[in-house]
Amino acid sequence: MSDLITPDLVTLDENLGTDKTTVIGHLARGVVAAGRATNYEDLYADAMARESKTATGVPGGIAIPHCRSAAVTKPTLAMARIRPAVDWGAKDGPADIVFFIAAPEGADQEHLQLLAKLARSLIRKDFTASLRSATSPVQIVELVDGALGLGPAPDSAGSAAGAGGAAAGGAAAAGAATGATAVGSDAGSRDGGSRDGGQTGGGQADGTGDGGHGADAPASAGGTGATHTDTSRSRHLVAVTACPTGIAHTYMAADSLAAAAAERGVDLQVETQGSAKSTPLDPSVIRNAEAVIFAVDVDVRDKGRFAGKPLISGPVKRGIDEPGVMIDEALNAVNDPNARRVSGGGGGEENEGGSGSGGEGFGGQLKRALLTGVSYMIPFVAGGGLLIALGFLLGGYELALSVDDVANGDRMLDGTSILNPPPEGVIPYLGAVFWKIGSLSMGFLVPALAGYIAYALADRPGIAPGFTAGAVAVFMDAGFIGGIIGGLLAGYAARWIGGWNVPSWMRGLMPVVIIPLLASIIASGLMMLVLGGPIAALTLGLNDWLTGLTGVAAIGLGIILGLMMGSDLGGPINKVAYAFAVAGLGEGSFENQVPWEIMAAVMAAGMVPPLGMAFASTVLAKNQFSMALRENGKAAWLLGAAFISEGAIPFAASDFFRVIPSTMLGGAVAGAICLGTGVTSQAPHGGIFVFFAIGNLLMFIVAILAGAAVTGFVYVALKRFVKPRKKVEEPAIA
Repeated sequence: MSDLITPDLVTLDENLGTDKTTVIGHLARGVVAAGRATNYEDLYADAMARESKTATGVPGGIAIPHCRSAAVTKPTLAMARIRPAVDWGAKDGPADIVFFIAAPEGADQEHLQLLAKLARSLIRKDFTASLRSATSPVQIVELVDGALGLGPAPDSAGSAAGAGGAAAGGAAAAGAATGATAVGSDAGSRDGGSRDGGQTGGGQADGTGDGGHGADAPASAGGTGATHTDTSRSRHLVAVTACPTGIAHTYMAADSLAAAAAERGVDLQVETQGSAKSTPLDPSVIRNAEAVIFAVDVDVRDKGRFAGKPLISGPVKRGIDEPGVMIDEALNAVNDPNARRVSGGGGGEENEGGSGSGGEGFGGQLKRALLTGVSYMIPFVAGGGLLIALGFLLGGYELALSVDDVANGDRMLDGTSILNPPPEGVIPYLGAVFWKIGSLSMGFLVPALAGYIAYALADRPGIAPGFTAGAVAVFMDAGFIGGIIGGLLAGYAARWIGGWNVPSWMRGLMPVVIIPLLASIIASGLMMLVLGGPIAALTLGLNDWLTGLTGVAAIGLGIILGLMMGSDLGGPINKVAYAFAVAGLGEGSFENQVPWEIMAAVMAAGMVPPLGMAFASTVLAKNQFSMALRENGKAAWLLGAAFISEGAIPFAASDFFRVIPSTMLGGAVAGAICLGTGVTSQAPHGGIFVFFAIGNLLMFIVAILAGAAVTGFVYVALKRFVKPRKKVEEPAIA
């Protein structure tokens, strides 16, 4: 019997509210009450943070909220059959069956495979029908154990159909046509499917025997079954599915695509890049495939394996919601000379105007590249900035500022060590060391920004040209603007070169020699010969303008940045303001502290939304909030203090049109106070916990408290005097 779920973790036919936040709160409390998690606030916050990335509702009235959390001590399933059903973001309507998957951060592979197998079972109509007809929590547990292969398999209308079909995990593969894909199981197939924990669907089920049509959904994705028919006339596709958490959507998308392929008589093999064991597709399978499908929310590992293949790509949820459409688009792309293809360098896609409506547009591609560059740059800035701040703390400002002189052969860092410190003593010496290490780390800021922008566009072949273009930007004094432009030039050059149709003997040289060489010449050559000078002049002008901001102008910039930080709570507008602040952080100095001031304003404004909601829900007007939101408000105190704006998302999800104006006003107040009073931050993240990196700490705290107070009071006033939009009650699913 499984230890993942017990009857006390099952709730049947209760009214848990009309919003998914209250349902998740109820299930999270049940996990904590069962002794499987240590802290409700942390578990709930982690679940809602995952929910904010992609809605976890799937077709058929099912929702699968899930997360990894340090609060979880034991892999756990909690289930609720709810009345009324709740909108969970699925296209076909609200969900009445909710499974909450709570996994520890270091969950073992066996449990992760069981969790993935359950997620797959939830796309089977016979299994979900059994869940809806069960009369007790014990029956629910037995059904889940059966689906996981840990008890008697639940009865299924299609499990006996298809004498020639392959069965795996207690379910029959769809056998509508000869050559339909049969899919094995991660945990091992009981009726002929072989065990292989990551690769979907090697075998072919011949559905021409007795009961030629199998169940509505495929068996669990993961292994390879036996080949029973001649597949020479079959169409061959490959796919990759992946989601940020890698527990549920990754495997459900794999099964949905496999089922859609089976209905069309298409041989589809899927590589699931999830938390459970992931086995790469066999190179011969990729070589024989006519096209590739990426249903992913994260980067595909080793994308270069699919170089030259027609490509259909989209979010992992599209693989669940529209698997048939993606299969049809892939089949159509095979004979389309303008179809997007995976580049020869293993990077992104080319021919954006080609087929594949689910593909990424130029604007989305550009945004993704810029945010990727910033995200990879942040560790250099964070480590470097905090080390510099520690250097100031230990050595004092005057000593730290003299390090660049003494480091060039003078006594402080030359010929000294911890065992042979300079006359100033060990503490000042450590301060000088930290300052120098931090300065060296900050020196990677622009090259890392450029290198990983190029990486986002062209994968690994773009890294070297990107870093080189970033180094040229530093040499030309073009700053972070030069790094952005150099990274884009390097990425698009590498992407373009990777799409060349070259002889087979040259393909091995493309990603390691030809693409880096030519892309570096193009991007760095343009930066050095044409663009570097004008960009440097623009950067100098921008720095002079920012340095000259005082009074009303500085306050106005703070208001704009604060409004952006409070507008979408970690969304694209918030990220643009944050990226602007982080990218300019390396330009800060004691002669030009404006970049540090901008960083402080952005961080303070980003802390305001969760703190304001916490203030409103736990102090100002407790009786106006549900129990779930009051609990979330407790967690929001810590999230806000750590500069995690997403802590306000549960409030915005339940009351968007009153929460967002409140957080924007509070953010504007905090940003204006910070820039108006010269608060600085040399750290790009950490909130109040990096207090030693904050200049004018008192006004930083005043700005945050003032912004949180404005947010809290405005929101409570709006709750009292502005009526919310009426929601149309969704009927429960029978």
